[in-house]
Amino acid sequence: MAERVETTLLTFGDSTREETIGQLRVKVIGHAHQVRHQKNNSLAWGLFPQLRRADIVHCHQQHVLASSLAALYCRMTGRKVFASDLGGGGWDISSYISTDAWYHGHLHISEYSRMIAGHDNNPRAHVILGGVDTQKFSPAPSIKYRDYVLFVGRLLPHKGIDDLISAMPDDMELQIVGQDYDQRYFDDLTRLAKCKRIIFDRDCDDAQLIEAYRGALCVVLPSVYRTMYKDQSTVPELLGQTLLEGMACGVPSICTQVASMPEIVEDGVTGFIVPPNDPDALREKICWMRDHPADAEAMGGRARERVLDKFTWPRVVDRCLTIYDAAQ
Repeated sequence: MAERVETTLLTFGDSTREETIGQLRVKVIGHAHQVRHQKNNSLAWGLFPQLRRADIVHCHQQHVLASSLAALYCRMTGRKVFASDLGGGGWDISSYISTDAWYHGHLHISEYSRMIAGHDNNPRAHVILGGVDTQKFSPAPSIKYRDYVLFVGRLLPHKGIDDLISAMPDDMELQIVGQDYDQRYFDDLTRLAKCKRIIFDRDCDDAQLIEAYRGALCVVLPSVYRTMYKDQSTVPELLGQTLLEGMACGVPSICTQVASMPEIVEDGVTGFIVPPNDPDALREKICWMRDHPADAEAMGGRARERVLDKFTWPRVVDRCLTIYDAAQ
C-alpha cells in the first residue's frame, strides 16, 4: 500500500517509537492500556491525534475496543473507516451490539471469512483476498529431486498435523516447520513421529523457510474442525497463507476441505483437496505426488500462475483502493 499512497501503520507496544520501512511509516504508541488485561486489546489516547491526520482508516481487527472507538471517531469527523478480520479479538462494544454499520466497508480475506461474519448479503462486505511477495517467494532456478513433504504453521491441534504424521508412508520424509504453542500436542506429535522420517524445525528463519518450500515435493495444510482431542475449531483457517507461500515457490499443495482453503487450491489443477480427519486420503495424494513427479511439477507451475493472477499484494492493494474510493 505504501508504494501506491502515503501510508502509516499505527500499532501499540512497550514504548513509543517511529521508524520507516521502505516507504511505510510505522508509529508505535507505547505504554497503552490493556483492556481487561488482554495483551492483544490495547488502547491509548494517542490513537486519536493519529486518526485526525488520516483520510482513510483501515482497522485490521473489528472486535477490539480501539477499532470500535476509531470507527466512532472517524464517523464523527467525516473520515472513511474500514475493517478486516484477521483473527483474534477481545472485549469490545461489539460483544453487546453490532458495530457492523459503523464501518464504511468490511474487507474480508476470503469468502469463508465473509460467510462466518454473517456478511454474505451485506453490500458493504467485500473480499480482497490475501497476498504473497512473489519475488521473495519464488521457484528455485533448478531442483533436481523433490523428496520430502512440508508442513509450515503453528503446531496447534486444529492444524491437523497428527493426521499428516499418521498419513506419511514410512519411506518418505516429512518436514514440520513451526513453533509449538501447546506442549501436550507437541508431545503427542513427537510420540506419533517415532519410527518415522519426521523432522521438526522450530527455529527456521525466512531464508531457510523459502529453501524448504522450494525443495518440497508438496506443501500440506491438513487443518480440521474437530481436533484429535475432540475439540471443535470453528475458524481453523481464515485464508491459508502457507499454502500461498508454497504455491508462489512453484510447489503443489494438498489441503483439507475446510474453511477457506478450497478457495486457494484448485483440486486436480494446482494440488489436491481431501476430507478432513482422513489420513488415508492424505496418504493417497502424497503417494500420487511421489509417483507422478512430472505431473506434480506441472501442478506446481500452475500453482504459481494462480498466485500471480489472484494473490499478489499489488492485486490486494488495487482491490482496497477501489473499495475505499467507492465507499459512501
